[in-house]
Amino acid sequence: MMKKTLIVLLGPTGIGKTELSLQLAERLGCPILNCDSRQLFRDLQIGTAAPTPAEQARVQHYFVGTLGLDEYYSAAQYEAEALTLLDELFKTYDKVILSGGSMLYIDAVCKGIDDIPTIDDATRHLMKERLEKEGLEKLCEELRQLDPAYYELVDKHNTRRVVHALEICHMTGKTYTSFRTQKKKDRKFDILKIGLQRPREELFARINLRVEQMMKDGLLDEVMDNLSNRHLNSLNTVGYKELFEYLDNKDKPADEQRALQMKGHIATLQDAIERIKKNTRVYAKKQMTWFAKDTDIRWFHPNDKEAIFKYIEQ
Repeated sequence: MMKKTLIVLLGPTGIGKTELSLQLAERLGCPILNCDSRQLFRDLQIGTAAPTPAEQARVQHYFVGTLGLDEYYSAAQYEAEALTLLDELFKTYDKVILSGGSMLYIDAVCKGIDDIPTIDDATRHLMKERLEKEGLEKLCEELRQLDPAYYELVDKHNTRRVVHALEICHMTGKTYTSFRTQKKKDRKFDILKIGLQRPREELFARINLRVEQMMKDGLLDEVMDNLSNRHLNSLNTVGYKELFEYLDNKDKPADEQRALQMKGHIATLQDAIERIKKNTRVYAKKQMTWFAKDTDIRWFHPNDKEAIFKYIEQ
């Protein structure tokens, strides 16, 4: 009997995955599993560019808006839940689409998560105290010294991942990298990886326009609605942290705002918008670097739809 196929549609943020995934799913008559870690959270519709209600009405989506902002979630949990769901979906569908740009989550489903040691309470408590007293930037510098290989990969703004890597380093005396064997696990289904790419200037222009559209769509209001949740890890992400800083400084005197700007801080709404654009571009470059190492990916321009359809059919 022919194996079922998971079609993985991946690429950097802003590349055009959402609309293409919808067209693919409609053509194949199958559902979509979201693989963007931030789109799993409710109440972050605009800032995460989550599929809209209208888009979700076109095609059945899974893992969109399923978590509360205060819920802990990991790539390992995603792996387990996605595989369980795929077992069920493949009873009905020959093909299912996994679409997103969260590198660790994609690898979790396609390759499997490494068996990382469980952190003991003493180490977890110690690192929590250090984070509160010393701040994320200092912990990032320590990670650079203890595990330079993982430092180059990790999102420096993702507090949970930075702290977790340091917890492993301190508890085991080994680098976090040493536990990431990346030994590929067998899957009961075939995996077809389709990567979307555009010339860098084209992608960056799209990112800049999308940020401006998010602001028109009400991103600032969405951020203000979540002001009381700003301490949560789910809000420690591009688009939200920049606007939180703007809200902190917007009512300060002009001379104080200028002083903040001279030090690289965000003081005005335009500062925040430009910083969101920049940080999104930086994240896109990180995604492209990560994906470029995967030789299983077949690359297409998002406009080459017929070539993509033909590749899947073959």
